[in-house]
Amino acid sequence: MPAISTTAVSSQRETRVPTADDSLTICAISIVAGILTNILHEGVGHGLIDLLTGAKSGVLTTVAWSSAFGSRLVEAGGTLANLAAGLIFWFLLRSAKNALMPTRYFLLISYAFNLFTGTGYFFFSGVTNFGDWAAVIAGLRPHWLWRALLVVVGASSYFSAALVVGIGLVRHVGVPRNQQRRLRKLTIVPYLSAVVLASLAGLLNPLGMQLLWQSALPATAGGQSGLLWLQYYIPRGTEPERVPDRLARSYMWIVVAAVLAFVYVVVLGRGVTLHR
Repeated sequence: MPAISTTAVSSQRETRVPTADDSLTICAISIVAGILTNILHEGVGHGLIDLLTGAKSGVLTTVAWSSAFGSRLVEAGGTLANLAAGLIFWFLLRSAKNALMPTRYFLLISYAFNLFTGTGYFFFSGVTNFGDWAAVIAGLRPHWLWRALLVVVGASSYFSAALVVGIGLVRHVGVPRNQQRRLRKLTIVPYLSAVVLASLAGLLNPLGMQLLWQSALPATAGGQSGLLWLQYYIPRGTEPERVPDRLARSYMWIVVAAVLAFVYVVVLGRGVTLHR
């Protein structure tokens, strides 16, 4: 058996490990996570609950669920679905210690999108008196107190969500806290991907362009803004629980994201009528 030098083995390993996270794969994973987050909010949280509690039919788009029936539970359902999903994805990531890097990153971005959407809606509705939670507290007195509670709960829970996501990115995904450029790439690319996807899909919605500017874009651009600054609040001493690795290009994720994005924008963007 011929001798193999340790230098040669080390060199081979280095060639197999990519030198940087692949931007296209980051974008693809973020698109899949973003579509899932929105369907959970509009389709499950609003649409399914509405159909189960009284509505006979409704129109589901990427920006809203619309029907003749409605209730406080239906209005709150989108946020509750996202928060529940965020907790599930968080638990799955903590349990996926032996999963591949793309899987761990998908779970991280999925719970980030869901937690930010859920907690951000409290703050958004409290400040603007518009959106799901403005409808939930409509008619409750004193109204100013309910709005103030939404702002306080929203701000505190949103910051807590940012801490959880930042810690998860380091500890469970395996990105060292001192790799600031890498952290920025793994958070800013998903943010931009989510904004572009929401914009394209919202342009085709049949409920009017006003919903795109008033709801869809603020919920995405504002709601996911924690991704732009969470890296600066990751607690000192947070360390990866596994050997750090890189996110290599995955054509499977890229193809899946392309197909889902096409259906999401062209089909769901135009609206789908659902019946009980």
